Amino acid sequence: MKISVIGDGGWGTAIALLLHGYGHKVTVWGPFADYLDEIKSCGQNSRYLPGVKIPDSLEWTNDETVAAAADCVVLAVPSRFYASVCSRFAGKIPTTTPVVSLTKGLCESTHQRMSEIAAATLNNNNIVVLSGPSHAEEVARGIPTAVVAATHNHSLAVQIQELFSGPRFRVYTSPDPLGVELGGAIKNVIAIAVGASDGLGFGDNTRAAIITRGLAEMTRLGVALGALPETFAGLSGTGDLIVTCTSRHSRNRSVGERLGKGESIQQILDSMKMVAEGVWNAKAVRSIATAHNVDVPISAEVCRLCYENASAADSVTNLMSRDMKPESAT
Repeated sequence: MKISVIGDGGWGTAIALLLHGYGHKVTVWGPFADYLDEIKSCGQNSRYLPGVKIPDSLEWTNDETVAAAADCVVLAVPSRFYASVCSRFAGKIPTTTPVVSLTKGLCESTHQRMSEIAAATLNNNNIVVLSGPSHAEEVARGIPTAVVAATHNHSLAVQIQELFSGPRFRVYTSPDPLGVELGGAIKNVIAIAVGASDGLGFGDNTRAAIITRGLAEMTRLGVALGALPETFAGLSGTGDLIVTCTSRHSRNRSVGERLGKGESIQQILDSMKMVAEGVWNAKAVRSIATAHNVDVPISAEVCRLCYENASAADSVTNLMSRDMKPESAT
């Protein structure tokens, strides 16, 4: 098949390598021709996926017409730039072409999910969300990984499942793109909280508590918005939450750790080459929860850390001194 991957970051590159390895003709689109030339000349994506060899037969382009003839288009663009990049491809992707969205996050201004933006901007209803515990660094190196392909169209979900599945990459299907995308966005926010706990020098007890209670508020908010509760017990919920909160590859956990050690959010962001979606999405998660009268105390404290100059120590005090309640309380 001819596959166009829109986005030359780590995740776009990793998925391109995966699909290229299956024998498909894959072309990666990136916005800057000079950087694409650098990738081709040195044989690796040194900025976003260093150390991973890229075969010469994998193609790179900044020509937006490349998606017109693709059998499948993959969107792998950070959430902050997702809408603007989709607009560059409006009218250039046939409305019947399957589009797979890899981006985990919410629009900062509209709070839309990425699949909603893609569907509206591209005038395409064949959007599939692919998400789960899947660090690009490991997928690119053939580390066994399992994810979920979510769409209301079951036959389309199966089509994408078959396209992406291989010996080291297993794909399940889900009818709940809403829950899958919310899990992918909120877990980044919770990972910042876990990192802040680590930065403060706390231990396994604290980390486990944040992960578990983070899952509770993720599920609460998701169900309030209409998602299936069981989605959050799956790969895109619990699975992605665990890996993002505990992995050395996790940029969001790293941001939190540095916040816990006393660095300012601006210092941290200025020093990073890659994005930490949880910083961008903390405010969106808090706003959505407030609008739906859903309690998300961990996400709210992360928002304070990232936007209101709160200290991690104060956030701990706030969380530990909340009113007593049953664990199952909504």
